[in-house]
Amino acid sequence: MTTDSRARRNVIVLVSAQAILGAQMPISFVLGGLSGQMLSPVACFATLPISLIVLTTMFAAPILSEYMQRHGRRAGFVIGAAGGAAGGALGAAGLLLGSFPLFLLASIGTGIYMAAQGFYRFAATDTASDAFRAKAISYVMAGGLLSAVIGPQLVKLSGDWTDPIPFAGGYLAIVGLNLLGVLVFRFLDIPRPPAPAIDAPAGRSRMELLRSPRIAVAMICAMVSYALMNLVMTSTPLAVVGCGFTTDNAADIVSAHVLAMFAPSFFTGHLIARFGVERVIAAGLVLLAAAGLVAIAGVELLNFYAALILLGLGWNFGYIGATAMLSGAHSPEERGRVQGMNDAAVFGMVTIASFASGLLSNCAGTDAVEGWTLVNIAMIPFLTLAGGVLLWFTLRGRAVRSAR
Repeated sequence: MTTDSRARRNVIVLVSAQAILGAQMPISFVLGGLSGQMLSPVACFATLPISLIVLTTMFAAPILSEYMQRHGRRAGFVIGAAGGAAGGALGAAGLLLGSFPLFLLASIGTGIYMAAQGFYRFAATDTASDAFRAKAISYVMAGGLLSAVIGPQLVKLSGDWTDPIPFAGGYLAIVGLNLLGVLVFRFLDIPRPPAPAIDAPAGRSRMELLRSPRIAVAMICAMVSYALMNLVMTSTPLAVVGCGFTTDNAADIVSAHVLAMFAPSFFTGHLIARFGVERVIAAGLVLLAAAGLVAIAGVELLNFYAALILLGLGWNFGYIGATAMLSGAHSPEERGRVQGMNDAAVFGMVTIASFASGLLSNCAGTDAVEGWTLVNIAMIPFLTLAGGVLLWFTLRGRAVRSAR
């Protein structure tokens, strides 16, 4: 029997994992583009390390999802931490040896970790009641508040660990975070899914699932929310430094951004329960649009801070809202299939956004300011798509209810 006492204990474990292991992602996103710019023979490929992280995540997500469906969440999360530790070690080695190919190889390990981290939010619902599900997702995402502080501060603290070679210390810190994080999962209490009986329902196929309006709209909104956040955040350190500010300025801006990503998680679930998931997602899309407008308006530090804070808030409402919409749209036997398919699609879009971010910021514009402007203009068609399908779904639901 599912009890919320067990669910709450698991939420505490997952919040801790999000805080400790999640701290490696701000480090990777602050240093990934700058390291790529230093090591890459072609400026346009500066963000290729980050692109490879999310490309690996796209392929690893469905594999990990199916693996956890058979062997349990803990086993999958430990594999993710092992990948993260390997990525940190290879990243440090690539920087110390001045090898761009080795640094790219590190991104594969980090991508495996990122795929596993994406399932923390789903794991929070495994032992939760329907009433607690949206809140459980929000609380786990709120663990990112600590990671938003820990990660960028480790960037600063590790800056002189490997002098005169910059950035390698941050990747050594990533190794430590993953080794510590493995210990956290010893306390996770999510039963391994039972082996399905021969006559058990197999659930809908992937194509049948995609034809479900609720699943399709949830996936599109999740893809757009995450991809646009990544599009802008990936190019932020390059834009900040390119506009004459420091690496520490970039780290502080990314820290404010990640805080904004996770701070609302304490009440996002309550907002979903009160106002409905569609309105919360819509608010997220509006905030993402506002972030683009503020970014285009200027390249002062205040503009960077305001744009990245709005970007984080928009991601929170859009992505958590889409996750809550998806979590209630499938049966237990469809869980692994739906969640893996969703995260593969999300990170496929994020991969495109990440690579496009480097091309737009470094190659499409004549300088850092023009490149930054082009990055933010690129948000428009995707926001239009997500807003359009969400409006269609909302009006469709009203029509169905009025016809009854």
